[in-house]
Amino acid sequence: MKKTTGFDRSKTRNWRPATQAVRGGTWRSEHGETSEALFLTSGYTYDSAEEVAARFAGEAQGMTYSRLQNPTAAMLEERIALMEGAEACRTQATGMAAMTTALLCQLSAGDHVVAAKAAFGSCRWLVDTLLPRFAIETSVVDGRDLDAWKAAIKPNTKLFFFETPANPTMDIVDLQAVCDLAKAHGITTVVDNAFATAALQRPLEFGADVVAYSATKLMEGQGRVLAGAVCGTEKFINEVLLPFQRNTGPNLSPFNAWVVLKGLETLDLRARRQSENALAVGKAIEGRVRRILHPGLASHPQHNLAMRQMDGCGPIFSFFLEDRAQAMAFLNALELVDISNNIGDARSLCCHPASTTHYGVSAEARADMGIEEGMLRINIGLEDPRDLIADLDQALTKVGL
Repeated sequence: MKKTTGFDRSKTRNWRPATQAVRGGTWRSEHGETSEALFLTSGYTYDSAEEVAARFAGEAQGMTYSRLQNPTAAMLEERIALMEGAEACRTQATGMAAMTTALLCQLSAGDHVVAAKAAFGSCRWLVDTLLPRFAIETSVVDGRDLDAWKAAIKPNTKLFFFETPANPTMDIVDLQAVCDLAKAHGITTVVDNAFATAALQRPLEFGADVVAYSATKLMEGQGRVLAGAVCGTEKFINEVLLPFQRNTGPNLSPFNAWVVLKGLETLDLRARRQSENALAVGKAIEGRVRRILHPGLASHPQHNLAMRQMDGCGPIFSFFLEDRAQAMAFLNALELVDISNNIGDARSLCCHPASTTHYGVSAEARADMGIEEGMLRINIGLEDPRDLIADLDQALTKVGL
């Protein structure tokens, strides 16, 4: 591969996904390094005053300041865009920086947002608390109900916002139907794809306008750094999102960008193996728990839809015990699986959403979302599934199940 081949879309767009995840976006310096270089710099120097003026005016190519561009971040952005099938991508410091940027960069006072009620706790806070502070009207609907989306549309509706699968209820939104509805009314769709990533689901292929990520999760995959990303058209990224990002500064550090680049090299392998492991574990405990929400199982009410728009079930599912006391006792009985509120990690992790990820959501909103006190969310990692099943089995036995 030549030094700049990774940025040559005429070539890279013809690569298959696993190849894009390893090679896409690679740009080698004059040293010809094999691994992507880590550029730890806040600024850049120029050979002349005229050169820097031309760069700031957009008349010449080149870096100006790491709040706008960094070579390592640029490699990651090109790789994610390529994998997503997007024209462009911008990375952010965290997943929530990505969600906030994706929304606020295109909303103004007087606009209306419709969001799926089943969402990560901080995303619900954006919709329920932050946006209304700026006189942006919001409505939450059952994301599974197309009629609910239709009924919520107003003359000032600017944006649909949802995640699928949803955290932690595993609600599946019909990407094609909701995106088609939005397009028919001139509404922009912003999809949080963190539970699946482009390895398992590509929302742009179903008509989504913008895809946002917590790259902290499955993209990075080993619980090392925080990162976020937003993908869309070049026009959206450069003319709508970039001015907001340039002037508010939620940028990803070069080191974190480099770590995520390394994570993407194994994303295809990890996502598929973790999906297989999650399905095996889900099948093993389905008869032991009160209820399970696993998109890969036929018992999931939207299993067929999930399998139509996802290439694998993903590593995450939720299940229900009787109450908080039993859920806490189960967590305390685990010996191999860690108690942790992260997801997408190569290690298996389990948490109690009502007291962690959705603690800041009101009890009424949690109940409306379907988050019960006995609900547990688990991320299945790369361990041997037989060991995971044995650990869950002994923990369930200890709580009387």
